[in-house]
Amino acid sequence: MTTRPLSRPLLAAATCAVMAVGLTSATATAEGPLAAPVDGAAGIGDPYWPLDGNGGIDVTSYEIRNSYAFGKGRLAGRTRVELTATSDLRSFSLDFLLDVSKVTVDGAAAGFEKTDDGHELRITPAEPLIAGTDHAVVVSYVDRPATHSYAGEMNWLASRREVVTMNEPHMAPWWFPSNDHPQDKAIVDVKIRVPNGREVISNGELKGRRVGRKSTTWHWRADEPMVPYLAFFAAGDFTIAQGVHQGLPWLVAVSQGLSAADEAASMRLMRKTPKVVAGLEKDLGDYPFSVVGGLTTSLGVGFALENQTRPTYPAVGSSYTSLVVHEIAHQWFGDDVAVQQWRDIWLNEGFATFMEWRWSEQHGGRSGAQILDDYYDNVEAGSDFWQVVVADPGAAKVFDDAIYGRGAMTLQALRNRVGNRDFWRILRSWLREQDGGNGATEEFEALATRISGEDLTGFFAAWLRTASKPAATADNGLA
Repeated sequence: MTTRPLSRPLLAAATCAVMAVGLTSATATAEGPLAAPVDGAAGIGDPYWPLDGNGGIDVTSYEIRNSYAFGKGRLAGRTRVELTATSDLRSFSLDFLLDVSKVTVDGAAAGFEKTDDGHELRITPAEPLIAGTDHAVVVSYVDRPATHSYAGEMNWLASRREVVTMNEPHMAPWWFPSNDHPQDKAIVDVKIRVPNGREVISNGELKGRRVGRKSTTWHWRADEPMVPYLAFFAAGDFTIAQGVHQGLPWLVAVSQGLSAADEAASMRLMRKTPKVVAGLEKDLGDYPFSVVGGLTTSLGVGFALENQTRPTYPAVGSSYTSLVVHEIAHQWFGDDVAVQQWRDIWLNEGFATFMEWRWSEQHGGRSGAQILDDYYDNVEAGSDFWQVVVADPGAAKVFDDAIYGRGAMTLQALRNRVGNRDFWRILRSWLREQDGGNGATEEFEALATRISGEDLTGFFAAWLRTASKPAATADNGLA
């Protein structure tokens, strides 16, 4: 996600009163029956947003089948959730805000209710789910997403001619039921029906279109599992361009709701995407997904977001290559390797910002070392910038400027401290060892220590865990 220098209000911290509680799976033995099934926890255990995700389930795939009525702002649909029970469950939850009309589990009608906060869809199957077994949950719904909020966020972004589902840390519950936390990646297959003449763009590859008398259904599918907030669709009037660059298929789209000049400038920017991928691959290794692209919306979003395989952007003109660099870098840092918990967000934003610095030094701009020095010299010790604890900023500051800037400073300072060779070994090893999974700050610190052979305890304490400006010492990568 990029919020600089574009403006975006800070996301409000969650004020949930009930903390998620981990539940122990009942076990069967040869001598006796299963212990009593339990109710899966309402959250996965992230202290920043205790209701995010759910206990007792692991989702394999989402098949989302929605239709959207632009004039009424109404979303109707059905999502099939393939999941594995990780505990013996009497009931379990999915994160979903919309009104639900029917739920089935393995084809049988299931009981369901929405919790008082409206975020949890509690499902009670006809028969308990046994740990280790696979199940198909189908949820049917119809509602107006713009009427719903969660954790202080009203994330539905739409006009009478365009809609785009882009936001972080939450977006999925406004348009499909999910296990909404980065720890649970799943395959996402999307079909969206809209009036004839409108386009739909989503993640992955366009599998086909079915044109009816009045409406068209667009089918998109991503080949690699993704975090729920990275799934998106946009519908409206779009100009689409596509091709193949060095064997990688790309597809970009720009809203026709922009002025002619802005549409042309945005398309020029979007067309830079495949070359940005090729440039980043020189440092980071192979691009982690099978397709790439981007979309520019005409809606007043005010930020860009790293939706997997196809980031979304506001209209910023054709020269803002650094924005594309940031969001494409996220395909490695944030999408392929997702955070373990939201407190680890600097592993996404600091790393993507650092790759902007790296792009600058490779394309005639300031070097990473110069940018680090400029930050350090020009931000006073009393600035709020230094008061954020980067490794645990709190929910209200997960997208604070310090997460981006001080996060990137940490990486350049590490580069200064351990040397260029070991630094790039650390980054590439991080991507290789965490490939397709999740990463925590402590894991990155351990990796850096192992590869460099240095004691980096004080270094990381100064940059990531201290609410003050690091001393200008060689140990801190500053002298």
